[in-house]
Amino acid sequence: MTEEYKAKLQALLRAYAERAANAQPTTPQDQADRRMCGERLRAVVRPVLDAIMAELKNAGHDASVREHIERDDAYPSVALSFTPRSGLASALIFRFDPRHGILVQREVKHAPWKGRPPTGSGDRLGTIGITAVSAAWVETKTLSFIEAVLKAN
Repeated sequence: MTEEYKAKLQALLRAYAERAANAQPTTPQDQADRRMCGERLRAVVRPVLDAIMAELKNAGHDASVREHIERDDAYPSVALSFTPRSGLASALIFRFDPRHGILVQREVKHAPWKGRPPTGSGDRLGTIGITAVSAAWVETKTLSFIEAVLKAN
């Protein structure tokens, strides 16, 4: 590491430390929203994704569900990872967004043998208020994701 590079890195780290020291602590409302979102993700989203995962596995595909609800270093989220029999793993993520409530994002990876690069294309499928999330909404977003993955592979 050159001295010039090291000096730039140290300057960035010092500036961050100063900003962090002056930052306002998170408000109790922020924490309450995160906690409420985590509870909704666990109570509404997770059961739907678990049922869909079972159907995908019964059809011979690989699928898994993971959640990050209790972590302090990340927003609450629940994700479905889906790997078709002849494809690459793609992911559908439902996560807390402080400005919008629950955000749905997907990353669909195309099969490289179909003449496409193996990189994924991530896009937002929508947002919904924390209290408005329903099983039907989760099913709609998940079906759209599965259709895109199967079409890409």
